[in-house]
Amino acid sequence: MTTRVGLLMSSDLSLDDWATAGRKLARIADSTSWCLGDWLAHGQLRFSGRYQRAAAEIGLDTQTLRNYAWLARKFAHERRRPGLSLQHHAEVASLPVPEQDHWLDLAERERWSRNELRRRIREARRATAAEKPAVDTADAAGPSYLPRLPVALEELARWREAAEQTATDFHTWVVRTLNAAAHGEAHDGGGQPPEQIRLAPTEENP
Repeated sequence: MTTRVGLLMSSDLSLDDWATAGRKLARIADSTSWCLGDWLAHGQLRFSGRYQRAAAEIGLDTQTLRNYAWLARKFAHERRRPGLSLQHHAEVASLPVPEQDHWLDLAERERWSRNELRRRIREARRATAAEKPAVDTADAAGPSYLPRLPVALEELARWREAAEQTATDFHTWVVRTLNAAAHGEAHDGGGQPPEQIRLAPTEENP
């Protein structure tokens, strides 16, 4: 029996029933995360500038809610896999849509855990990198590319939200932000503390 403050279980509960209860609770928790994301995403769209108070009243960490909302916007209902957790979807959220669907299909079919999905993606990236021919950077033409960097989901969601608030493409926002930080370092002789560098572009510093 579920209560507001916990779960009450019978002393003669069988192992199978106990395991079944755990699976049901996990599905409820995961569904709640998606529902909160949909709720907040709707509030951001429908009540811009006024939804924060209602969001604060539910008692959850603001950044957690932003992560849920970002994932809810990233994955339309028809693209969410009922057999996978929200965290599975979070693992592929930064990939192009075709790659998202590819990895989610595999994870659902093979019944991979979130950690197994993460491991498989990393292995595929390493294999792809190993297959690429070496390039002489002195002779290379065209734009250069930054290496993939490990970024916490909370940070990535915060950056994407900042880009959306400025109506800027995410990649463009990242380049502008790095240029703004480098510009500040050049003018300050490298002595400006990192926490004082403005990460988001502003009207004065686009």
